[in-house]
Amino acid sequence: MNINGCAIKVFAGNASKDLATNICEKLGVKLGDAEVGSFSDGEISVNINETVRGADVFVVQSTCAPVNRHLMELLIMIDALKRASAGRITAVVPYYGYARQDRKAKARDPITAKLVADIITASGADRVLVMDLHAPQIQGYFNIPVDHLVGVPFLAAYFKKLKIADLVVVSPDLGSVTRARSLANHLDAPIAIIDKRRPKANVSEIMNIIGEIHGKNVILVDDLIDTAGTITQGAKALKDFGAKEVYACCTHPVLSGPAIDRIKNSVIKELVILDTIPVPEEKKLDNIKILSVAPLFAEAIKRIYENMSVSKLFD
Repeated sequence: MNINGCAIKVFAGNASKDLATNICEKLGVKLGDAEVGSFSDGEISVNINETVRGADVFVVQSTCAPVNRHLMELLIMIDALKRASAGRITAVVPYYGYARQDRKAKARDPITAKLVADIITASGADRVLVMDLHAPQIQGYFNIPVDHLVGVPFLAAYFKKLKIADLVVVSPDLGSVTRARSLANHLDAPIAIIDKRRPKANVSEIMNIIGEIHGKNVILVDDLIDTAGTITQGAKALKDFGAKEVYACCTHPVLSGPAIDRIKNSVIKELVILDTIPVPEEKKLDNIKILSVAPLFAEAIKRIYENMSVSKLFD
């Protein structure tokens, strides 16, 4: 692809090498030659080993664990490309970290989602391509264009193939109702909501089920699964209230701490996740299904490069 003599180039940090390679295969381009390593004291070292002058450059990097290192890799790569006279730089961030602190919930709270938006912009990014932000309003924290992809259609297409009978889509909390309703619309199914109280971070307590799930097969849907407490407790509550089979899905498989043990010992029949965050081999279970978002990101990158509408992907 080449428009007005401007080449397209895709680079990747260490967090998203596999995803970036798959995106490049879909685009029919070669992954850019860049070395992202460390000096002996731990500082990040970046070398861009090919010319990018005037190019339309896309840097693919999820800010997943280790979050601070991967975020700094992204910022330093963008800075290097800017100083090498890249024509336009798009930060492709499949998983946008620090998004859970998106407002002041109590006195003296930081708003890290805004802070990270500011430093990505300050590093030299001209636009951002993300997927399933923890809160859609985070798009407004950027002063540069943001293209926001959604994972629900990908997940819905998979579940349609399973042809699950007596299906109800369940939101694990009040904050995920919009996402659950979107999936339910794709699957032509009703929704239910788990009403819960969270005493402190990463600890949740199930309170009640709003909706009819007795004798139904259910799908729990969330934007991310971190320690898996919410999703596994929710699955158990649904079973206790009479649900038959419990499926679960999310866009971002953070899977930190006790997550894998909890999923392994849970009542979840199948957990469907997207590869916005790489899942190590030791965390792959028989009941975890991983779907690749490379085709969607490749099409979005192509549309950005050719100045076409990205929103058409969701029509």
